[in-house]
Amino acid sequence: MMVIPEYVKEQARYELARRSFWEYCKLKAPDFYKEDRLYLKDFCNQLQEFYFSNEKVAVIDMPPRHGKSRTATLFIQWLLGNFIHLKIMTGSYNEDLSGTFAKAVRDAIQEEDGIFSKVFPKVHVKKGDAQMHRWAIEGNEEANYLATSPTGTATGFGCNIMIIDDVIKNVYEAYNAKYLKKITTWFTDTMLSRTETGFKILIIMTRWVSDDLAGFVLSKYPKARHISYKAIQDDGSMLCESVLTRADLDFKVKDMNMSKEIFYANYQQQPIDLEGRLYKSFKTYTTLPEGRVKNYTDTADEGSDYLCSIDYVEYNKEAYVINLIYSKDGMEITEPQTAKMLYEDSVNVADIESNNGGRGFARNVERILKENYGSNKCRVKWFHQSKNKKARILSNSTWVMDHIYFPENWYDRWPEYYEAMNRYQKEGDNEHDDAQDATTGVAEKCNAKELFSFD
Repeated sequence: MMVIPEYVKEQARYELARRSFWEYCKLKAPDFYKEDRLYLKDFCNQLQEFYFSNEKVAVIDMPPRHGKSRTATLFIQWLLGNFIHLKIMTGSYNEDLSGTFAKAVRDAIQEEDGIFSKVFPKVHVKKGDAQMHRWAIEGNEEANYLATSPTGTATGFGCNIMIIDDVIKNVYEAYNAKYLKKITTWFTDTMLSRTETGFKILIIMTRWVSDDLAGFVLSKYPKARHISYKAIQDDGSMLCESVLTRADLDFKVKDMNMSKEIFYANYQQQPIDLEGRLYKSFKTYTTLPEGRVKNYTDTADEGSDYLCSIDYVEYNKEAYVINLIYSKDGMEITEPQTAKMLYEDSVNVADIESNNGGRGFARNVERILKENYGSNKCRVKWFHQSKNKKARILSNSTWVMDHIYFPENWYDRWPEYYEAMNRYQKEGDNEHDDAQDATTGVAEKCNAKELFSFD
């Protein structure tokens, strides 16, 4: 019986690792990438399938400490070993983390007698061009790798592979609507502009909120490959007991009082704002009762704010919304729009906040009703709102959920208003509160203050 020399077996393993990313990972870190860790095998195989597919974007959600960033660095090593002309760009929440990612890839390629050099013996980092954040593979005139962040620069570098890895650092950033917008703007305006023909994008992150970058991309590009792993499976079993046991997770959540919202977001891929949003549910109607038709309008405080004007039927101290305007347009547009809506909906009374130009808005709407529609049916009233906006919104939230009814198709009719109402957070930095302010005004004008309560 012929005995196969160990050298031949070794070379066969290296050849298999060149062809299979999973086999490469097993060679690089056999104590972590084990055959019985099925989620890791699936993850590696999906990354390889994604690269060779026609798909453009993949979004990966995985619990902390389960190897998502580690696997991503190995994937870049494996790609560069097979395709030395690829240009890679990675982005993380700051330059240090992004640089650490880049350094891990570079150091693995440079390691003498390491696994990479055995699997890909002809691939080397270009001498004199091996900075931590930007470096090249021998045989290329330009750099192969650039590490950046939302505060860094990507000028002068194009990429075939883009990896965005954990651009949200903590829950405080996740609650900050302005920071989330900054991240999505950085991604769309800076990072996407650096992609070249045939590019691929990998977004690897722990989930936080529905408006984080993963949520943004999935909403804009539903064809994206979504690779999502929960720590606790639907049948109650753990994703991988050898990585995280149920007892260890219970200790974090129960014994150490980990926030329920953080647990669901980070470990179960259920965004925080689904737990932390102010309004948990809304009522809808199919049949509109007869009643007095009223309006509440909150004019825009600043140029970036929204005007929100709501027409509703008041019936039995409840409100049935029939029409609304939610717009950033200037008053020269929203004044005639509001007057037209009031006329067409046969509104009896319109209550308009006089703060920040609201009085002039109200007078112009009243004038347009008379001049353009010959109508004095609607009584236009303006008043100064002196109460604290945040307190008003919070204290009326339960009443809004219990006693304001929306048409069944309100998402299709007013998508921006619908999104604003559904994503408003009880705590944290909300970018806008104009929809909530006007809706709260409807609650107050329905004369139901005896039902108000802090939730």
